[in-house]
Amino acid sequence: MLTKKQLQLLEFIHIRTQSDGVSPSFDEMKEALDLRSKSGIHRLITALEERGFIRRLAHRARAIEITRMPDSLKSQAMGFKPRLIQGTKPTRPDMAFDLDRGDVSTVPMMGKIAAGVPISAIEDYTRSITVPGGMISGKGEHYALEVKGDSMVDVGINDGDVVVIQQTSFAQNGDIVVALIEGQEATLKRFRRTGTSIALEAANSAYKTQVYPDHQVKVQGKLVGLIRTY
Repeated sequence: MLTKKQLQLLEFIHIRTQSDGVSPSFDEMKEALDLRSKSGIHRLITALEERGFIRRLAHRARAIEITRMPDSLKSQAMGFKPRLIQGTKPTRPDMAFDLDRGDVSTVPMMGKIAAGVPISAIEDYTRSITVPGGMISGKGEHYALEVKGDSMVDVGINDGDVVVIQQTSFAQNGDIVVALIEGQEATLKRFRRTGTSIALEAANSAYKTQVYPDHQVKVQGKLVGLIRTY
């Protein structure tokens, strides 16, 4: 059985390898797992290798190959991964950007996220999409999700839109976040903390604000961009 940090690292390596074609650096792993030194990453890598989940390829830089994925990743909430269902809708940006000029970035398309009643779902990385480079700002990894539902329409987020999310576990009041509820359901809502409670607010009067004890809600990322297909 893997520890939480081992599972998080394995998932991070999987996502980055799928999206970039190369495993992340030790510095990137350290930052993603919020560890103070690379020695902790070395210990995690060694543990994963000893248990047969990865192997290091000799004489190649940043060469880690995933040999198998644990079943627990299909039922456990990761520290930076939302619970998702597979998205199949192709996307095109609703704003002009020049591919030849290089002002673009590529992020993994992870599936669908509920903007309505929270949905229970599990899905892995499906493909990569190209987004305007200006959406990718600040530190941390980014991913994209297709919106399912209409609870955020009053802030311009419609059913079928693609949202670009910066992976983070921290949110300020008023941020629109991907929130994981009780480790099983994910939703896109506005975040607001009051004391030991967290309110997840819709932007549609048809939906009530959802209030939970703070230990039942984990922020998986915050909204940094929106892409619409016509």
